[in-house]
Amino acid sequence: MNLVDRESALKTLKSGLPIIFPTDTLPAIGCLPKFSNIIYKFKKRDKNKPLILMGSEQKQLIDYVHESAKEDYEKIASSYWPGALTIVIPSLEKHALMLTSNDLTLGLRIPNSYMAQSLLEETGPLLTSSANISGFTGSMKAEEIALDFPSLKILGPIPWEKSSCKASTIISWKKRGNWRMIREGEVLVRELH
Repeated sequence: MNLVDRESALKTLKSGLPIIFPTDTLPAIGCLPKFSNIIYKFKKRDKNKPLILMGSEQKQLIDYVHESAKEDYEKIASSYWPGALTIVIPSLEKHALMLTSNDLTLGLRIPNSYMAQSLLEETGPLLTSSANISGFTGSMKAEEIALDFPSLKILGPIPWEKSSCKASTIISWKKRGNWRMIREGEVLVRELH
């Protein structure tokens, strides 16, 4: 298993390769935004399925949010982050080349995980997905994930901190004050009920 610390993880990411790291929900595979195609290759993931941009704090992600949605974004983000909520929001056109959706939207999240946040503080936002081969249930343990991705670096130390082992709740912004549930998870979003 290729365990690395945060400093080595940053070098790996800058070289264009993804790394595996723990979050508060499922383990993640992540890369710097300009190298997003690499995650699709390693996961054997359909290119029509978007990735999630994770950051360590709201101000890391606010520059990706379209002006029309900033007020709602800030309200929801300050209520539920860090945590197991992914917010799909319109993005600025200047980020179109790094977007992995077809509609100029971007899923954003700040995980409630010390290891993930420490990594993201060092690297800046990372495009992410769950650390599994698409179509297969992934493992929660670094040792087992290493079997699926033997060439990838894994953030240590292990064992990782405890996680929920459940995917995040996903909500999508439609218009001012109007959100839609995409995927139910453990976070109950009051603004939808």
